[in-house]
Amino acid sequence: MDQTNNQIGAILTRGPSEWQIIQRDAEGRGAFDLAGRWVSAAGTGTVQVRLVYEATGVAVSHALDWQPVATQADGTWAGRMSQIPAGGLYRLETRYLPASQPLGEWADRGDMRHFLGVGDLWVITGQSNSAGYGRGPVFDPPELGLSLFRNSGQWALATHPLNESTDTLHPMNRDGANTAHAPYLHFARLLKQQLGYPIGLIQASRGGSSMEEWNPHDPAPSGGLFENMLNCVAAAGGRVRGIVWYQGESEGGGLTGHTYQPRFAQAVEAWRASLDHPTLPVLTVQLNRHFIAPTVELERSWSQVREAQRQSARSVPGVSVVPAFDLPLADGIHTSPAGNMLLGERLARAALGAVYGQAIDYQAPDLQSATTAPEGQTITLTFAPVTSRMDNIDPAANCFRVEDAAGAVPVTAVSYPGGPNVQLSLGRPLAGGAVVHGGYGLAPATVPMDMERFMPMLGFYGAAVQVAA
Repeated sequence: MDQTNNQIGAILTRGPSEWQIIQRDAEGRGAFDLAGRWVSAAGTGTVQVRLVYEATGVAVSHALDWQPVATQADGTWAGRMSQIPAGGLYRLETRYLPASQPLGEWADRGDMRHFLGVGDLWVITGQSNSAGYGRGPVFDPPELGLSLFRNSGQWALATHPLNESTDTLHPMNRDGANTAHAPYLHFARLLKQQLGYPIGLIQASRGGSSMEEWNPHDPAPSGGLFENMLNCVAAAGGRVRGIVWYQGESEGGGLTGHTYQPRFAQAVEAWRASLDHPTLPVLTVQLNRHFIAPTVELERSWSQVREAQRQSARSVPGVSVVPAFDLPLADGIHTSPAGNMLLGERLARAALGAVYGQAIDYQAPDLQSATTAPEGQTITLTFAPVTSRMDNIDPAANCFRVEDAAGAVPVTAVSYPGGPNVQLSLGRPLAGGAVVHGGYGLAPATVPMDMERFMPMLGFYGAAVQVAA
């Protein structure tokens, strides 16, 4: 039996894929090119295309209703659909109208593409907490209008695991074990709810990856994941709205935390240059806790990475950071699904405030000053923004470390006088220049937070203590 598909009418050979989200432009519109061939026993005619709402079959607009495209006598055709409003889901339809058949409803059939949207694309980058190592049950279902450009090179309805590698086209970011839950489906869901249009995700992260794999200007670059990210973006349409980045565990564990900040700044510069987007937003996550046998070197390096992440949000325009100190873990280092849901919400709020300009509280309390009284046995830490007051759900917790010219200074008590301040009582007077670290080490005790918003402070390292006048 002849199984040849002798298709007739308008046949698509180039155009959007099903489930694809097209990045909207500065005016909130999308566009895509189309091409194909036509086959008809009726002879010469014209290929026509239109875009309709998937739910109703009604044309998206008069300008996007049936319109002719350039149709050649050699059996090929090409066209472009533009000025597509942000939204969806849409269906692309084609047909071939022979010159001898003026009635469009009886035109020769044509290929279709379903579940298209125009919205914003976000690239997922970083290591295992971005790739999605959160194990355990959670209700985080797929939703129409949330799409994922999978490692197979195909657009699909977004669902966990996001870094699933069936039929992958790029083993560069394939994880050795099955991945599980990540924060970004919930992140995308909340953006869609607030913005009113679809969100697409492009997965490029890989567990265990180090900065040198993402920064082509690193002193020892491998560049593989950097190039892979660019290839994924190009294959998904070439333009994106922003990047989400959760990485740094490799540098913390590799005792290179003190070099993280300049290397990250270089990476951001390279991403922006290569994607031709000088102000490309980058949302980052400050390292959570890590439960392993501590050493002096690991405690310090992990804290230095957190400080670099904090300072990057201060010094690199378009970079934002959210805290993760309070997020529960699924093992010694990976955020659990419950923690990922909260992290996805924090990242979404950061995007809505920092990227989309909504009037929304999203910034974590950040250290503004550390001052000591003349006698040098107390330190007052002042944070901003603070909606109500800094306090701690564990009043006995001490996540701070103080050092001066004589070495470590005992912190005998942590108190909360109200408002934006936290006060440290010291076991001896300060000797010479002193610094204070907050959220210090691999797995610090419970950190203070803005109680009104239940938002933990950002960790900090090496903040100079000034003597109050």
